[in-house]
Amino acid sequence: MTIRNTMHISLFSQPLKTLAMAALAAGAMATSFLAAAEPVEIKFSHVVAENTPKGQAALKFKELVEQRLPGEYKVSVFPNSQLFGDNNELAALLLNDVQFVAPSLSKFERYTKRLQLFDLPFLFKDMDAVEKFQMSDAGQSLLGSMKRKGIVGLGYLHNGMKQFSANEPLKLPKDASGKKFRVMASDVLAAQFDAVNAMAVKKPFSEVFTLLQTRAIDGQENTWSNTYSQKFYEVQSYITESNHGVLDYMVVTSDTFWKSLPADKRKVLQACMSEAIAYGNSLANEQNMKDRQLIIDSKMSQVVELTADERKAWVDAMKPVWGKFEDQIGKDMIDAAVAANN
Repeated sequence: MTIRNTMHISLFSQPLKTLAMAALAAGAMATSFLAAAEPVEIKFSHVVAENTPKGQAALKFKELVEQRLPGEYKVSVFPNSQLFGDNNELAALLLNDVQFVAPSLSKFERYTKRLQLFDLPFLFKDMDAVEKFQMSDAGQSLLGSMKRKGIVGLGYLHNGMKQFSANEPLKLPKDASGKKFRVMASDVLAAQFDAVNAMAVKKPFSEVFTLLQTRAIDGQENTWSNTYSQKFYEVQSYITESNHGVLDYMVVTSDTFWKSLPADKRKVLQACMSEAIAYGNSLANEQNMKDRQLIIDSKMSQVVELTADERKAWVDAMKPVWGKFEDQIGKDMIDAAVAANN
């Protein structure tokens, strides 16, 4: 009887042991799977070189995120229009093909007219005034100006003040008459060149070098860092130090992607982005001055410095553009920007 009971228990315990072992194996596999799970990829696309302030800010963001959220998020940075050009990166963002982009402020014209403010010629006297305005209540309010269109602004990223370049010296507005200049897709920038009887040609940033090299256009406007990193100075004989406008960016993400993140992760990503932007901005002025000198040292392009009277002639010719866009931008916003110069 004892033997029979022992055998009976043994017969029924074997399947139980098998089930237990299977359960343990399944648990181990699940644990192994979780441990091996790939981190979430965040794509940051931009159109300039890695050695620019924007390029460096993007790399800093990658570094900070992967330090603070190791194994959870991976940031892939795509510079130089590798994924998308400046004419389609915002559409890609809204389709979630990328999660972060940093277009120039001119690129948001179709989503809000308010940001046209930054394209107004001779609005800001220097980058300190730009920074002062962007950090003001008025400037910060513009970060949320596209939320209804699904775009969330996370901060302003500096590049610097713009200069004119051409194959002939541009000392007075009449020197630009009849010439073709590449501009970003901005009605304000087109009006800026109309004001001096020049022709504005709206083309992607990635095409500018070829357009200059083939003489399809006569000139362009850009910062020292972009002019140097993209080698525009090699195919332009003169650069006029006009400081006539600002070329800054807004780092943006899509509202859909941003809301999909867990609140605690979103907080970390926002902190990383804010630090990365501050880092990029700290490099901007130094980079522009360094690249300005490198262009001078190359002797491939001559820097034209304007006298006070020559600069005034440009201001007088272009300032009427402000009035043409005042209703779209808002006089209150223009007044706030002007006040930042004091």
